[in-house]
Amino acid sequence: MSRWIVSIRHKLHPIREIWDDFRLLILTVCGYVPSHGFRRMVYRAYGMHIGRTSAIHWRARFFRPEGVRIGDYTTIGNDAFLDGREGLSIGNCVNIAAEVRIYTREHDIDDPMFREVGGAIVIEDYAYIGSRVTILPGVHVGYGAVVGSGAVVTKNVEPFTLVGGVPAKPIRRRSENLEYKLGYAKRFQ
Repeated sequence: MSRWIVSIRHKLHPIREIWDDFRLLILTVCGYVPSHGFRRMVYRAYGMHIGRTSAIHWRARFFRPEGVRIGDYTTIGNDAFLDGREGLSIGNCVNIAAEVRIYTREHDIDDPMFREVGGAIVIEDYAYIGSRVTILPGVHVGYGAVVGSGAVVTKNVEPFTLVGGVPAKPIRRRSENLEYKLGYAKRFQ
């Protein structure tokens, strides 16, 4: 790569950072508007894919919203944090409760430079993520799996398995007869 191109990229870097920060500010402020339809429209304008029957409740925050994909009939509770930097795929009929944190990147505590590492997260159809759960990079939550409130998920969760604790561990199996559809949203919420 020529020095000229490298020089231009170096000069544009602060402008790109300011733009990214401004985008996150707009999305954060949008999270306080009491209208699912308005929020969904703004989130889509910033590159997020959200099913038309899905709802993201108040005060959601994001990293790289264009890396977040949400299927149909999915509900995401208030105060959620969704990280799309490495890719976040949330399936259909998924219920994510309030104050859930989903991170696709983290710092390597053993790296001398404290570099970031990460991996995409997949949450399959009919999964239920309880309130105040933290999901760490690279995790795959299987079809119909349940993560109990307050759990920290560091490893994959098998389909139809209830996990809980810190770190999350299997507790029992869940019924495999799942037919419900979500997407509950009050008009001004």
